[in-house]
Amino acid sequence: MTQEHTSCCPSDNHNHKSGIRSLDWLFWGGLILVAFGFLNYNLDLNLFESEYISTFSKTIDEFLRLVWWGIVLGVFFVGLLDFVPKDLAIKLIGRPGTGKGILQAAFAGIAFDLCSHGILLVAMKLYERGASIGQVMAFLIASPWNSISLTIILFALIGVWWTLVFIALSFVIAIISGFIFEALVKKGTLKSNPNQFDKEHISSFKEIWADINWSKQSFAKSFKSALHESRMIIRWMFLGIIIIGLVRAFVDVSTFETFFAPTLAGLGLTLIVATVIEVCSEGLAPIAADLMSRAKAPGNAFTFLMAGVSTDYTEIMAVKEGTKSWKIAFFLPLITVPQIVILGYIMNVYG
Repeated sequence: MTQEHTSCCPSDNHNHKSGIRSLDWLFWGGLILVAFGFLNYNLDLNLFESEYISTFSKTIDEFLRLVWWGIVLGVFFVGLLDFVPKDLAIKLIGRPGTGKGILQAAFAGIAFDLCSHGILLVAMKLYERGASIGQVMAFLIASPWNSISLTIILFALIGVWWTLVFIALSFVIAIISGFIFEALVKKGTLKSNPNQFDKEHISSFKEIWADINWSKQSFAKSFKSALHESRMIIRWMFLGIIIIGLVRAFVDVSTFETFFAPTLAGLGLTLIVATVIEVCSEGLAPIAADLMSRAKAPGNAFTFLMAGVSTDYTEIMAVKEGTKSWKIAFFLPLITVPQIVILGYIMNVYG
């Protein structure tokens, strides 16, 4: 069996007339600003003696310490998925286009111990390896609650009961959304995954295992490819970190809590703010806990956590880059946000 490699990332742009490789301004510009904030805080440079720059730098350091391991593990798992044949990746998440496949994909999303940014790398690689749109979405939506560290943090901050409720409801949204995406593909509203192949001709585990190339060269090639593809997510993550730093520098977080009452207006404001500040799943947990304890709004806390995967630009841009479709990317919030708001409102009323 020949292992195919079709990158989910856009190929590096080149200036064909001059033969000069174009510069990824978003990646390198973001890297410079993030590095500035990190070094300014850790080396105590206190450049310009500005309180705003100090807060910005502290936020950069805090976020990097929260998210680095998720990104590293994300690259690692992408390397593994690139290494194994397409047949094996599909077997692990079930057959594309089936209800069982969506359920398996959602369970797989919970099983992967990655933060919401790290999981994006794996989700887009699954798309490349032939997973259906419904499976990718179920995997992606269920995944923010999979991190062991986040679960432990939520246990401590909001209690075991509410943590389990949040996990269960996110799983329900993932399953429902997966089926809706599959239905839209069948109707022709959304395009199907061009990487899919005839599911009736998938090899057995024994055949797949025997066909894997275990050479060092194969490992090296797979992880080199993973590092290259990771830039697709990392460049947008850099922009997200910068936005977080600016928001925290110029907007007092405590003022948000004043407006986050357990009402539809408070729920809507929660959704907007969570979308704008673009915080990784671990970074969202303390703020969500404040919404639970100070605003007495469990629905707002749930909405704040769920918005990380449903509305922020990192997920939308990653889905767009991976699927090459703006339509599929924008259907992610269109399908998930109404479910999140309804469940959040119910929790505010009866919680």
